[in-house]
Amino acid sequence: MNNLHSLVGKQVQLEVSGKVMLQGILVDVGLDILVIYNGKEYLYIPHLHIHNIRLSTNPLEELSNVTPELPFDGDDSISYRKTLTNAKGRFVEIYVTGNKSIHGYVTAILNDYFVFYSPVYKTMLISLNHLKWLTPYQTNITPYTLGNEVLPVQPTNTPLQRSLEEQLKKLAGKLVVFDLGDHPMKIGLLKQVQNDIIELVTASGESVFWKIMHVKTVHLP
Repeated sequence: MNNLHSLVGKQVQLEVSGKVMLQGILVDVGLDILVIYNGKEYLYIPHLHIHNIRLSTNPLEELSNVTPELPFDGDDSISYRKTLTNAKGRFVEIYVTGNKSIHGYVTAILNDYFVFYSPVYKTMLISLNHLKWLTPYQTNITPYTLGNEVLPVQPTNTPLQRSLEEQLKKLAGKLVVFDLGDHPMKIGLLKQVQNDIIELVTASGESVFWKIMHVKTVHLP
């Protein structure tokens, strides 16, 4: 998407996965991620989830004289992995599944997933293929107005594996929740993981087999 550089500094509209429409100033473009500013927040959006982007047909007047500055310091080029690295230990809001946002910290970045600590869901595994966008908090704001003493970065005690499949194998025998429990068959006992397929036993005792590539988030209840 390098040809998008011609739109930097202009108001754009874009559609991301889930038929979500976003609008704002295109601030920066990297090889696999771009940034827009909507007047309140910076949205870091992986190219993977961008369906289309175009000049805004109805520009927002409040953005007409705005010159945004990126909240993360860095060199001249941005990337998805660099963005996650810069976000480590800093409050962020992420969108992964449906219209639900998750608030917390990035604590570790692996080959195909990252580890996220949420005050609500605790330690979560997030597939790199399913993050729709990430928004850094303003430095003086905390999730749910909780004090910093209540929100320590709490990395998982489990040794982290390089791939999501190998990490899920370590959770065999435990109750897990996939994709924030948006479906009853995504909550259950993780029985085994083999050849990119997870066997999950639901509350009724039924075995359901899920392809790992379609699992967006994982956390323990």
